[in-house]
Amino acid sequence: MRALPLLVTLAIGAIVGLGLTWMMTGDGYGLGTVRAGAWRAWPKSGTEDADPYARAALARAGELPLELADGLAFVASQDDKGNPLDGRCDIRLTGSLPQARFWTLTLTDSRGRLIDNAADRFGFTSAETVWNADGTVDVKLGPRARPGNWLPTGARDRVMLTLRLYDAPVGLANRTSDAPDMPALVTERCP
Repeated sequence: MRALPLLVTLAIGAIVGLGLTWMMTGDGYGLGTVRAGAWRAWPKSGTEDADPYARAALARAGELPLELADGLAFVASQDDKGNPLDGRCDIRLTGSLPQARFWTLTLTDSRGRLIDNAADRFGFTSAETVWNADGTVDVKLGPRARPGNWLPTGARDRVMLTLRLYDAPVGLANRTSDAPDMPALVTERCP
């Protein structure tokens, strides 16, 4: 009879603990998030200093994060106004990028999978992007082809962008308080 309250308490504790862990690892990689407009990064997720939530999130996703010495990944799943990135809309990424020797920009669905498209275009690198005269970039995302730097969204309702900065300055990658200036993400037209 005395064991029943103990079992109920243990069951409630396990359910609450596992539920909170699931929630903490479902949207990002734990604590220590760097926010810059619509962009988020977790600089310590690939280090020995990663918190337990970051380790659990990486294990859950089956991903291998960038080590601080390699670079930093920024993820955006919403525009600068906080609206989810909708692949049925025309979205524009524009502005300067943080200093890095090399970068990649990848478009995926909300689960992180590449989006099949007839153009076989899944992203850009700093080496193949057409740059503006002032050193900024202008990338258009949408279901219909556009001139210039265009990424097809496949008209998916939710999309995500990942900007990976390789060989970025150490100060950018090891602090969680100083966010760099990131390109703007604006939803321009939505049916």
